[in-house]
Amino acid sequence: MFWSLRDGLGDSLVAAAPYGGPIGGFWFWWSTWTQSLYSVAMATAMWRQGAWWSMRFLYLSQASSLLREPLRRSPSTRPQLEIYSASGASIASFPWKSGPVVHLGWSVNDELLCVQEDGTVLIYDLFGSFKRHFSMGQEVVQSQVLEAKVFHSPYGTGVAIVTGSSRFTLATNIEDLKLRRLPEVPGVLFPSPTCFCPLRQTKVLVSSGPELYVLDNTSCTAVYPPGLSPQAGSIVHMSVSFSYKYLALFTETGRLWTGLSNLQVSRLSEMDTKQAATPKQMVWCRRPRSQQPSVVLMWDRLLLVVGSCNDTIQFPLEDQSVLVGELDGVRIIGSISQELLQEVPLVCQDIFKIASMAPGALLLEAHREYEKSSQKADEYLREIKEQNVLGDAVRQCVEAAAHEYDPDTQKALMRAASFGKCFLTEFSPDQFVTTCRELRVLNAVRESSVGMPLTHTQFKQMTLQVLIDRLVYRQFYPLAIEVCRYLKIPDYQGVSRVLKHWASCKVQQKDLTDEAIARAVCAKVGDSPGVSYSDVAAKAYECGRPELAIKLLDFEARSGEQVPLLLKMKRSQLALSKAVESGDTDLVYTVVTYLKNEMNRGDFFMTLRNQPVALSLYRQFCKLQEPQTLKDLFNQDDDHQELGNFYVTSSYRDKRLEGRLAQLQSAVDEYNKAKNDFAAKVTVSPVHQVRKCVFFVSKGMMSLPVQATMEALMSLGLHKQAEQLYRDFRVPDKRYWWLKLTSLAEKEQWEELEKFSKSKKSPIGYLAFVEVCMKNNNRHEAKKYVSKVTPEQKVKAHLAVGDLEGAADAAIERRNESEMGAVLSRCSASDRLLMDKLNRARVATAKK
Repeated sequence: MFWSLRDGLGDSLVAAAPYGGPIGGFWFWWSTWTQSLYSVAMATAMWRQGAWWSMRFLYLSQASSLLREPLRRSPSTRPQLEIYSASGASIASFPWKSGPVVHLGWSVNDELLCVQEDGTVLIYDLFGSFKRHFSMGQEVVQSQVLEAKVFHSPYGTGVAIVTGSSRFTLATNIEDLKLRRLPEVPGVLFPSPTCFCPLRQTKVLVSSGPELYVLDNTSCTAVYPPGLSPQAGSIVHMSVSFSYKYLALFTETGRLWTGLSNLQVSRLSEMDTKQAATPKQMVWCRRPRSQQPSVVLMWDRLLLVVGSCNDTIQFPLEDQSVLVGELDGVRIIGSISQELLQEVPLVCQDIFKIASMAPGALLLEAHREYEKSSQKADEYLREIKEQNVLGDAVRQCVEAAAHEYDPDTQKALMRAASFGKCFLTEFSPDQFVTTCRELRVLNAVRESSVGMPLTHTQFKQMTLQVLIDRLVYRQFYPLAIEVCRYLKIPDYQGVSRVLKHWASCKVQQKDLTDEAIARAVCAKVGDSPGVSYSDVAAKAYECGRPELAIKLLDFEARSGEQVPLLLKMKRSQLALSKAVESGDTDLVYTVVTYLKNEMNRGDFFMTLRNQPVALSLYRQFCKLQEPQTLKDLFNQDDDHQELGNFYVTSSYRDKRLEGRLAQLQSAVDEYNKAKNDFAAKVTVSPVHQVRKCVFFVSKGMMSLPVQATMEALMSLGLHKQAEQLYRDFRVPDKRYWWLKLTSLAEKEQWEELEKFSKSKKSPIGYLAFVEVCMKNNNRHEAKKYVSKVTPEQKVKAHLAVGDLEGAADAAIERRNESEMGAVLSRCSASDRLLMDKLNRARVATAKK
């Protein structure tokens, strides 16, 4: 261990996270007089699990005035909260300034939870920075917390407490806090209950003397451990396994009972440890799929391992230690060193036990002899081949190497596996290559400078992604990047994610200038996929560095990511400029809408005036949604030309004649101010024309354009009025003739139509008369106009009225083959003579 503890782990409250996680604890550095006085009451009442029930009264009553007074006078008596890596390297340290702490624990996210006497839970990150706090309930403040447990479950990290009134409160997930106050244990009075532990199914197991109770949300159920001897006495300590499957109970007579945590199957074992004192800690030691679950108990100078076979192993302890339950063993943390106690994996037993004849053991021995250039290597190989287990031997060596800690042993096993697979014709190298890569990563993180002593079993359980997350969280960025590259993890899951976290951490360094940080982030991150500069800039803004955030946003290629943060930073002008530069109209509208809601009207218009593109887009928006705002814009800019256009457009929306005239007159005034004589003149003319036509234009026609008005008048038979509009508004001749032709034909006013056709030469020709008459099913009238059609349209006219002979004569007369073909296509079998005539004419035309 890197640390050098002055007084060891004796009078300290220590908690270590599983999976090779960090160590946090309270250490007391003070004089011998203060320590002897304070530690007897304070440490025994708060930090120890021993006789804290009775000592609590000593602390609260008799020792209160004696002990608390020196704390107020001497700051040096405050306990020190320190956080270390698993190898003892200091990460954070600061004096504790809050209330008395009952329990320490680590969350699944490597956050340190400090449970105080008043029920407040303070949460610190790995580097000692305070993150948040929560309370275990108001009633806890009065009765105080006597004991607490931090546990992990499928729901997340949970906290369970028992108060001075023997009431239990449970929080199964601190990220989504929902406090559950469990029912009272019947007949339990102070100083019971004796001990308790949370179970995985959001339940709590409580002992009160020899009695056991299971508490859940609604009930308190008495249970009895199957097979527990009646003379065992009261249960004073209990512990559940890492997987919450097994339960261990220690009684006041020194007996240890083990079984399943559901207490529904017979016991695994029960034995007399011959230790009357309550152990300081009791932790399960079991690897996955093991058939030999064991329990490790620790006293001041003794470590006892008890197995299900009723046998024990004793280890003497030279100093105070802390046990940490792991997935596949127990970490033993001392003041000088740290060890891992675990059941030896079966494959390692098979290879390394004395006189083993396992395939892996023979292959390992064969490779050793091969390195010595001994012929015995061939003998061992022949023996393995004769048993046809060479593939098994290779797999055993690879698997055993994964479980070994010593790099030399790993190399020996992997070299033996490599040696053996050379003699196999069909062997998949995947397991071999994967194990080599994983061992290299594990050896790197096991280095003392990193301090993550993971086993291969733990590594496979926590997954590679979580390992990278933990390296990133501990700010081992170079190592995390190397691991990602070495294992060829996709950038968006590996290197880019690491760089993003690094950049977010970099912007928090207060000793560097904004310019230096921006250059460093740009040089390091570059164009890495998956890294958003806007996210890094947002982190800089959260840290109170807005100028740095703006510099970082300059590297963001996506304007859609820049603008929202700039608006949040109240940099509206810059946000509008970025939105305009992006060319994204939706983004510009978003910024303009935000500015409109945040700024007063005058400042808003002035801001838009400096951005012509945004102003133009806003004007288009106002034309459709807010015409009055558009008028205000033109007024502020004294834009008389646009104001005139606005009044003209508004006149079309006005349903009242007086209102329309007023709008047009306002338009004339604005055009005069703009010195646009032409616009004023063409606007004055409609004003006068509308006034002249008031006598025949009905109210319902006011909203119609000129052409629609003329159509309406003609449909009412008001042809003179329609002709008046035609002259006054200078409607094109062709349009007027088409309107009148269509109207008269629809009304079947054929005499009027004939008069109209003779009034003057038709600007639209007379084929139109033929087609309109036929459209209205009057062939007789249509034939009147066929003779007036121009020679080029004769064939079409005759065909329109169904006169094939006339069409044929016209086509022959013009000697036009295409027109002859058109007539032929309309002929039927009964028109044989006409067809022969046309064919002869086509041949004659072709010869010429």
